[in-house]
Amino acid sequence: MKAKSAFFDFTSVAMLVTLCAGTLYATPSRPQNSTPRQAVNRRLDAFKADKAKGVHATYQWELSGPNGGEWWLSVNDGTYTTGRGKINNPNVTLAASDEDWVAMSNKTLKFPWAYLTGRLKIQGSLSLAKKLDEIFP
Repeated sequence: MKAKSAFFDFTSVAMLVTLCAGTLYATPSRPQNSTPRQAVNRRLDAFKADKAKGVHATYQWELSGPNGGEWWLSVNDGTYTTGRGKINNPNVTLAASDEDWVAMSNKTLKFPWAYLTGRLKIQGSLSLAKKLDEIFP
């Protein structure tokens, strides 16, 4: 039974890496953002309503560090709302340092690598966390 459990743990990690695909680091194709707020605003500007059709999810960001803070996002069938602070019962909570979040948003630190190395903590639905990258590329 222990071998089977280890197999499933390895399979789960392999699936996450495959789902999030890509190299560990990449050259960003968009301007660099220097604060989490700028990074959030840049991603919101890239909203793809067609990819958000049928999605009903809430997200919470908890960022540590001098430029950290809490932000939330609610996606509701092709639309979204966002704000600063906490939202009740989020489907996904993402926690990272402010510097790591900016690096992930600038595509200089890949989400799978940050997650696998513990620099990004995800609580809740991994499939909804992955959906964020489709909705806000």
